[in-house]
Amino acid sequence: MGGQVSASGNFQSCGTNADWMSALCPLLWDVPLHHLSIPGSHDTMTYCLDKKSPIAQSQSRLLQLLGKVLPCITRPFVLKWSTTQDTLTEISEWLESHPQEVVILACRDFDGLTDNLHEYLVACINNIFGDMLCPRGEVPTLNQLWTRGQQVILSYEEASVVSRHRELWPGIPYWWGDQVKPQELIHYLEHMKRCGRPGGLFVAGINLTENLTYILAHPSESLEKMTLPNLPYLRAWVREQCPGPGVRCTNIIAGDFIGADTFVSDVIRLNDKLLRC
Repeated sequence: MGGQVSASGNFQSCGTNADWMSALCPLLWDVPLHHLSIPGSHDTMTYCLDKKSPIAQSQSRLLQLLGKVLPCITRPFVLKWSTTQDTLTEISEWLESHPQEVVILACRDFDGLTDNLHEYLVACINNIFGDMLCPRGEVPTLNQLWTRGQQVILSYEEASVVSRHRELWPGIPYWWGDQVKPQELIHYLEHMKRCGRPGGLFVAGINLTENLTYILAHPSESLEKMTLPNLPYLRAWVREQCPGPGVRCTNIIAGDFIGADTFVSDVIRLNDKLLRC
């Protein structure tokens, strides 16, 4: 089990933030996307996992073996530590009904796929999004994307595949703290900010990550139960961030269970700080 796609934009929301990009102040429509504050979901597609989903090849051999020998016990256990999102809207349908919204899809962790399978995935992506894909190059503005009728920026980790397909963007850097405690995660993110932001699109992940020690000490818990009590602390850090071109500015901020609180609204509201500069 595992989710290989993180999404940014906000196709996750059917409520007040569903059209947030077109609702921005028009002055921000000409700001490059990597200088805006954009909400994102970590491991987006895990919402569709179930107890029948196979255990990912990236997991340990022991866990994969247990999944084959004792699937009725192992898979439900892995599932509750793999699911990071609740049910989300289907992306292509959402884009059709929201023509001025943009989604950034970051695909990664396709270890073990053959070149043929990589090519098949690229073909499927082209069939789904077609002319909506924004070819790689300089990071566009919303106005530029709207003029060209493009709504999807798709990044892919496999460099050899990206080099053969102009519609694919290279992997987008993801600041992953790999921490159980929110305090340690924030410490990591602040360290990354001091080191300076990447030049283009990038993600600051506020998602907590379980480890074996934590799981053994909390056998009845799940990733959701670990995450939800810590969202207020993480949300406080989010509200302090600033988008823009500065070396310590943030861009995409991604989290788990992003519909559980005001995370999406908090990230979007950070764009107001650009109007005060």
